[in-house]
Amino acid sequence: MDALITRSSMIKTEAIRLGFTGCGISRAGFLPDDAQRLKQWLEAHYQAGMSYMENHFDKRTDPSKLVEGAKSVISVILNYYSSARPRDPEAPLISTYAYGKDYHDVIRKKLNGLLRFMQDSMGPVSGRGFVDSAPVLDRAWAARSGLGWIGKNSNLISPEAGSFFFIGTLIVDIPLQYDNPITDFCGDCNRCIRACPTQAIMPGRKIDANRCISYLTIENKGEINPEFTGKFQNRVFGCDICQDVCPWNRKSTQNNEEEFKPLSGLLEMTRQEWYDLDEEKFRTTFAHSPVKRAKFSGLRRNLEFIDSGDE
Repeated sequence: MDALITRSSMIKTEAIRLGFTGCGISRAGFLPDDAQRLKQWLEAHYQAGMSYMENHFDKRTDPSKLVEGAKSVISVILNYYSSARPRDPEAPLISTYAYGKDYHDVIRKKLNGLLRFMQDSMGPVSGRGFVDSAPVLDRAWAARSGLGWIGKNSNLISPEAGSFFFIGTLIVDIPLQYDNPITDFCGDCNRCIRACPTQAIMPGRKIDANRCISYLTIENKGEINPEFTGKFQNRVFGCDICQDVCPWNRKSTQNNEEEFKPLSGLLEMTRQEWYDLDEEKFRTTFAHSPVKRAKFSGLRRNLEFIDSGDE
């Protein structure tokens, strides 16, 4: 037991040294409660056009299907909060996390570094790191490891750091000392539910992607339902509204990750410059940004949609 405690302590210390905001560890195994919630979410068709969420159900709910011999799930969080805002108060808004470089590469590099540290200091260790691009219930694992609780807006909320952070997951084949979940502190607060302009937050801490601004402006490949005209509050890529009103985000602090600093010129773009974007300018401006995920056609659609709501 002492050896497990020592190893776990070493992993957490190294995770913080690598720049992660927090680290927790849970025992790998089937997630029956989360499997039931996922099943109900899919049956309600809350996944909208994200049909990939219907795939690999067994892998999403059991890490041993992803990593052979999985014994431990190491969850990490990385703060991306920034108080920076566009200089033009009428400029279209993108989610806070999207002002810097694409987080996938940043976190994956840190997770690989953590795995190498374990292999160098603890002997043979096999594992894989995941950054929301594989069938892993990252928020469920982070909650099990005590890093926070799942809020009413379905985000993981940390009592120390709020919710403006990314989650990474490292599944390994060695046993470790496991952390315990913490208390849910949402209480009677429903500010996120009341603030959502499209009423996307459902009972049971579920999000209806069909109504979610983040889905509609990023993953959505079709036209935007005219029902939502005038409700996007000038947002063209993602949405932070439910996080902005969360009392726990009063604890958010400026991130210190160099890669997450706003891309050059992005905050200086005026409203007119956004609407004057052509495909070439889009490619150069957002070459290293998560915004490229929406593609030029998607961003143009979003810009036209919020413009129609201003008429």
